[in-house]
Amino acid sequence: MTTRKFACLCPLAMLLATALVAAPAALAQAPRLETNEAYIAEATRASTLAVDDPMAVLRFVLASLPDRVKVYPTENYYYFSFLAGGIRYAGNLRLAAAERDQGRVHFEYYQDRGGWSREGVAHTLVLGAAEGVGVERLEPYAYRVSYADRSVVFALNDLSLHKPPAGLVGGDEKLLGPIFDESGIRFFLVYNTRLKLFHYVLDESEGVADAFFPAKRTNRIVIGRRTGFAFYRDRRLNRKILIGVFEANAELNTYFDGPFDQLPENFIQGEELREAIIDSDPVVAGQIDRLGNFLDGSGRYLIQPYMLYRRESQLDVAQRCVEKSAAALYYRCFVLDNAGKGGLVGAPLAPRTTRHQAHAKDARK
Repeated sequence: MTTRKFACLCPLAMLLATALVAAPAALAQAPRLETNEAYIAEATRASTLAVDDPMAVLRFVLASLPDRVKVYPTENYYYFSFLAGGIRYAGNLRLAAAERDQGRVHFEYYQDRGGWSREGVAHTLVLGAAEGVGVERLEPYAYRVSYADRSVVFALNDLSLHKPPAGLVGGDEKLLGPIFDESGIRFFLVYNTRLKLFHYVLDESEGVADAFFPAKRTNRIVIGRRTGFAFYRDRRLNRKILIGVFEANAELNTYFDGPFDQLPENFIQGEELREAIIDSDPVVAGQIDRLGNFLDGSGRYLIQPYMLYRRESQLDVAQRCVEKSAAALYYRCFVLDNAGKGGLVGAPLAPRTTRHQAHAKDARK
């Protein structure tokens, strides 16, 4: 399974896609100035890279990286982009939990697109010793990837000891693990065992790389200026629950398409995730592995309890539900499908959203 990301088509993202999620230590430093001059120079530069040769591109990617890099997203994707021949390419290297210790790494790159363009050429490979690619485990969360004359250590995001603040997880809920999304926003994935539904709860324990403004109808709903993520400020616990992601970001598969593709893969304990998925959706019993991947290789079970919204007013359905629903069903108000339904209707979502597909042409996975 691969996940493509289409970052925003602005000079900053064009030049620095690999640095869009800044290291926490960099947050206190002065911002980096980006100029149109530098963007144009990069876009018009003559390229000698053989973009149709995946192994040449892999060699280029590894050669362009420092000796050690940090993989922030918790499904272990290291995203990158580059301009060649006036075309922006984007891609990722993924050290999947189920395959990296078997010496395999996923590698994908493709011609990026905007809302106006069709998908371009894409290359997707699973690489290992047979292709001359080495994947060596150095530490529990560090792997060396080698090809030809170049090696890079990929340090995975070790959140194994990261726990939510006291009172963030409700009495009917089970913590499944911490998430670091490629947007730079952190979450905790929780499962409500009574109502049989999932929530992504905002992790504010180390600050949030966004600023929020209140929705027009109620200040219980707040929206991130950078990410477009919409949250409901829980009336019962001191926390924010993700209820919406801006639909255009999901359609273009940007860094802001929501945390469904960054589950706490490295930190799932035993069968907890599979058991929660089957408890919420018994139809998939016998079809998924412990990480929620379908056994037929078609993708991963989609955990997307938030809506994809185009207008702020669509988020009001959550508040209307809170005002009308019985107290026992309160948390169902924050499980919304793409049409803004849910709440009193409740989970599970429509079958069309069940699978997280392997290719980004399915805009909602």
